[in-house]
Amino acid sequence: MLDNSRHPKLDESSFRYEGWRIVAVCFLLATFGWGLGFYGQSVYVAELQRAHGWSASLISSGTTFFYLFGALLVVFVGEAVTKYGPRLSLIAGTLAMAAAAVAIGAVREPWQLYLADAVLAFGWAGTSLAMITNTISLWFDERRGMAISLALNGASFGGIAGVPLLVALIGHIGFASGMYAAAGAMLVLLVPVILLLVGRPPDRHGRHATAKAKPQSSAEIRAFALRDVGFLTVTIAFALVLFAQVGFIVHLISFLDPVIGRERAAVAVAVLTAMAVVGRVLFSLVIDRLDQRLASALSFLSQAAALLVVINLHNDYVLIAACAVFGFSVGNLITLPSLIVQQEFDSAAFGVLISLNTAINQVTYAFGPGVVGFLHDLSGGYTLPFYLCIALEVMAAALIMVRGKPRARLSSVG
Repeated sequence: MLDNSRHPKLDESSFRYEGWRIVAVCFLLATFGWGLGFYGQSVYVAELQRAHGWSASLISSGTTFFYLFGALLVVFVGEAVTKYGPRLSLIAGTLAMAAAAVAIGAVREPWQLYLADAVLAFGWAGTSLAMITNTISLWFDERRGMAISLALNGASFGGIAGVPLLVALIGHIGFASGMYAAAGAMLVLLVPVILLLVGRPPDRHGRHATAKAKPQSSAEIRAFALRDVGFLTVTIAFALVLFAQVGFIVHLISFLDPVIGRERAAVAVAVLTAMAVVGRVLFSLVIDRLDQRLASALSFLSQAAALLVVINLHNDYVLIAACAVFGFSVGNLITLPSLIVQQEFDSAAFGVLISLNTAINQVTYAFGPGVVGFLHDLSGGYTLPFYLCIALEVMAAALIMVRGKPRARLSSVG
């Protein structure tokens, strides 16, 4: 049932292969998805605190709700792409994210924040990792890892360009108008590109027949994976790290603003996300020759060291440098789970396992911003919550080195 040997070979390495146009579309989608849905959270926390005087824990709990609700939606992304096709699914995600940007700009009461975050969850599910991975998998098999990595550079670009531009836009025309303008730009740029470039994916022999039989085999794969040591250590380790990473990034501007000022805080976020691109590109050149679990552990420890510097040293340039070190691993922590799963498990189970990994990770890191915000309000500062993040990074570095059995164990599932 999981045998793909009868599918025709396509020249995925050719520059003219249509799949690379899909990668470009997904790059643009990720730019807005992460710019407004992920890195933008840091801007929303700071702006809503400034405008309404709401506590960090109140705003952050809305962010936690956004990630948690979004994790439930992610489970259905693969089915939506299969049922409605990639073009309609990508347009739906774009419309949902634009609507969310408008809703966030219109927030005046706390209950409206939760409503806006609910809309944002739909937008995030339709523009982030699950949508991009499922879409690219329709065009790529052999070059899937490279295609996903290139597309996800848009996530980092969303932070590099998105946060400073959003902060500058808000500074000139106000929070609400800035969010409306961002929503308009997303619609104008993305919808025509999707309509023009995203067509029908290549029809591999037996692909649609396999898709019809997929629900049963997917359930078997999930049940097996949740009992597998290798899958659990990868998933739990990255869940802990992403909990710490998301909690830190969402509160980064709020932490840096009173220390080095709003403008330099925005620069620090831009440097962090720029280094995410540099780290992902450099890493891709050598990852096939490295122990990916060991590389993951070293990435976790580098972030822990950067956090230690952020907590204890408040020099402008030192803080920006520490954000650069932290950011070097940010992009890799999005792609490394896919690389490890692809290496250690049967390729036919890739989509199911990555969707499961993504959902579990998002449920976990959904609580990161809320916990960091709660500990900030409880202790009166960010020292306690950031030390918690360091502890989670160190725990994850140890856990990721616990390996499972050889990848052949999934080849007979289904």
